Amino acid sequence: MQLVVGLGNPGREYEGNRHNVGFRIVDQLAGAAPWRSKYGAELSELELGGEKVLLCKPMQFMNVSGAPVASVAGFWKIPPAQTLVVYDDLDLPFGRLKLGTGGGAGGHNGVRSLIASIGADFVRVRFGIGRPPASWKGADYVLSDFTRAEQADLPALLATAGEAVREILSRGLPAAMNKFNTRLKKDNKNGDDA
Repeated sequence: MQLVVGLGNPGREYEGNRHNVGFRIVDQLAGAAPWRSKYGAELSELELGGEKVLLCKPMQFMNVSGAPVASVAGFWKIPPAQTLVVYDDLDLPFGRLKLGTGGGAGGHNGVRSLIASIGADFVRVRFGIGRPPASWKGADYVLSDFTRAEQADLPALLATAGEAVREILSRGLPAAMNKFNTRLKKDNKNGDDA
């Protein structure tokens, strides 16, 4: 079984926030599948990419989201290598995906909590939310809603992120990285991955 975790904050007031894009991608993957509450998380079981998958949305705030994920992973005996985490990333342009495994938290409190709880060797699907305007603090920016223009593009971008998760599950991370870790044309012209 694979564990697919979407990071976000629980509560209606956070639903449209940039920081909740992980929840939205996991919701999109679930479709009409039912959710149940267990171990401090919302869980849904289904088959994706030919794999039995447990979808997980931790229902504690972002900075302590690792504890419920560790409880879920521990109960189902799912190691970090079979855990895929979807979350927002300030360092990527809006809508860009970056797939990989291991590494640090990159300033993301939810990822920091996960690393402290289960280790760093989980698969990551990072969804770019772009940098905040110069006058904004990062914390205020991630807890703000997407702009109207971004919201218009969001359904297609969330669907692409869902495709990336399915690709990882069905064909493996290297194949998915080759397909989805593409640079925008205006990115780095030397061919180096940013």
